[in-house]
Amino acid sequence: MADDQVLTDMLTMLDRRPGVLALRVCVIELLIERERYADALAHCGTALGHEPGNAQVLALMMRCTTALSGGSPAPAATSMAAPATPASGSAAAQPDFDWAAAEDEVGDIIEPAFVHGVPTEFVTDGDAATVERPSLRLADVGGMSEVKQQLDLTLLGPLRNPELARAFGTSARGGLLLYGPPGCGKTFIASAVAGELGANFYPIEITDILDIYTGASERNVHSIFEMARRNAPCVLFLDEVDALGHKRSQMQASTTMRTVVNQLLTEMDSATHSNEGVFVLGATNHPWDVDVALRRPGRFDRMIFVGLPDLAARKSILHYHLRDRPVAGIDLDALAAHTDGLSGADLAHVCTSATQLAMADSMRSGEVRPIGMADVRAALAQIRPSTGAWFESARNVVEFANGDGSYDELATYLRRMKRR
Repeated sequence: MADDQVLTDMLTMLDRRPGVLALRVCVIELLIERERYADALAHCGTALGHEPGNAQVLALMMRCTTALSGGSPAPAATSMAAPATPASGSAAAQPDFDWAAAEDEVGDIIEPAFVHGVPTEFVTDGDAATVERPSLRLADVGGMSEVKQQLDLTLLGPLRNPELARAFGTSARGGLLLYGPPGCGKTFIASAVAGELGANFYPIEITDILDIYTGASERNVHSIFEMARRNAPCVLFLDEVDALGHKRSQMQASTTMRTVVNQLLTEMDSATHSNEGVFVLGATNHPWDVDVALRRPGRFDRMIFVGLPDLAARKSILHYHLRDRPVAGIDLDALAAHTDGLSGADLAHVCTSATQLAMADSMRSGEVRPIGMADVRAALAQIRPSTGAWFESARNVVEFANGDGSYDELATYLRRMKRR
């Protein structure tokens, strides 16, 4: 039907440009007309994330919660997109949404960055993937002072002071491997490094490389490095390096993956390629599974451990995930003090769970209730640290596979955290 097609078209456009509030309000009103209150309520939450406290969206949310709780939804408030009341017997009128104006509006919107909430510019290179230019800086990363200090010493310092670096016979050539438990901000830090350098940011995952056709994966690796070289200065970020560059001694049955590792070694080797201005950062949860040749000098020859968020980082993460949601009486200092041992992903899960509890209560009562400390405490009672298995593996590596001292930093961290 034509009416349903209008809604479909709006939803399609909203997928492309999620930040256009006027378009989302129209979608919410259409969903309410069709009595799809749960879908409308989800869009209300997203809209409030973009513009907290918007009176129009809050009114629409109240209509949804009232309907879901069994009451009769209040009549629609007049809005800039609300249609006139249809004549008796006529089809329901659709919101008179100005599509051309919407296209003009979205043209001025900057897409969300690889790190959420960070404005980003984009650089395109033919049919290649998109390279990002984040405005995030290390100062925007809460806490983690030891990680920042090591980044400044091993990478940023030599790049900012090239003459001094040459005088001491050092440089920032080669690659830097960030490792640690999952969900602790390695990707976030890599983006901040790019922003600190004023460089392009090119994030790559294993799915961007692997291909079912023979030789295609190796060509993908080469194309990725070529694009990074063309867009220098560029931070080439390789996520899940242990999956991409797994130990070849353990891959006798997989010829394809062995050749991918060989190609990666070739691209990172300064003897075969000039990677001037290309700073290769890798991230892995299991550095002990990375091929030893990838960790020799000139490749990933430096490692930095990224552990669980400290007190300042936890407070920053909690603030980020609650900042666009209706809250009341939240004590971030108290929450940060009582969430030691949780990863950044765990903290995000706590905030999401607390939000769901408050929303469920709002749907039952028919009134919007903000998220409070009771919701967060209830969520914390249900969530356990997700990194326990990782620390068990890390402890075994420190005990039995640290003969060359590669994991001394990890050993010190485990002792300090009393995990040994």
